[in-house]
Amino acid sequence: MITVPIAVLGLLLAAMGFSAWKAHAIEQEFPNHGELLDVGGYSMNSLHLPAGSDADLPPIVFVHGAGGNLRDQETAFRPSLEGRAELLFLDRPGHGYSERGGDQNGFPDGQADAIARLLEARGIDRAIIVGHSFGGAVVASFGLRHPDKTLGLVFLAPATHPWPGGVDWYYELAAQPYIGWLFTRTILVPAGLMRLDQATKSVFDPNPRPSEYLTHGAPALAVRPRNFRNNAIDVFNLNGYAKRIAPEYSRIKAPTVIISGNRDGVVAEEIHSVGLSLDIEGSELVWIDQCGHKPDYVATEVAVAAIEKIAGRDRNLDAVAATLDVRTAKAD
Repeated sequence: MITVPIAVLGLLLAAMGFSAWKAHAIEQEFPNHGELLDVGGYSMNSLHLPAGSDADLPPIVFVHGAGGNLRDQETAFRPSLEGRAELLFLDRPGHGYSERGGDQNGFPDGQADAIARLLEARGIDRAIIVGHSFGGAVVASFGLRHPDKTLGLVFLAPATHPWPGGVDWYYELAAQPYIGWLFTRTILVPAGLMRLDQATKSVFDPNPRPSEYLTHGAPALAVRPRNFRNNAIDVFNLNGYAKRIAPEYSRIKAPTVIISGNRDGVVAEEIHSVGLSLDIEGSELVWIDQCGHKPDYVATEVAVAAIEKIAGRDRNLDAVAATLDVRTAKAD
């Protein structure tokens, strides 16, 4: 007779084997199309697109949000901006195909420093830095810590300020030592894949998720055990970090635009976007009516106009936003 402990061990080993196999299958489906560069003892992955011969904008760097990778922002912005500027789409440390590095990369300031070193490795002196969601916290830290490399900042539905409450239970569990490691290598992968379709729809809600987002944005990469655990640590650490750092945002002097949907169900726009607009003197807050947490996709033209405005063009962002015909999803 098989004893209960041996049976449990067998189930755990089977779950770990399935998770490892599935993570490899995801990587086969979505292989790395960036380039790994050393940023001080570990490598960061990025996709670098040189400026065209008739480029009219300065370099632009894109920082993805929680559970994302460089393909997310590449899919949103490459069609509009390729050739117009030197573009850098990156995997934050521990995400996509970037290595994690040290414990400092569990916080936005460590990731901002890593991005600064990546810019140096790419030969980019100064750039407009664009960040979505959690990437907004990294961009804010970049503006604080590396003003010499910052031409301007664009925040898209940012998560930058402390909020009441905590994080989802699965993030809290995955972030824990030992048990988090086991959770992400057994239960998480099959459960995460089953929820991926609905979870990505929820991020876009109330707007429809683009039909090819699951393939072009490759969100399945975030379900791999190591990536999910790194993401969970990032999210778990963010509130405490924001409590320490948000009072410093008033020191940011770079030209700043904040673009936020007024129906964001992921982050509280009245805390984060409004907070940033109050903290950063001279910043401009642009509201997108009927938009959820993905203005990078729903209001791409407003974000591009914001980049152009920071680059010195005459752009009325509220007028551009007013021309949008934002679609909302029909109930299933």
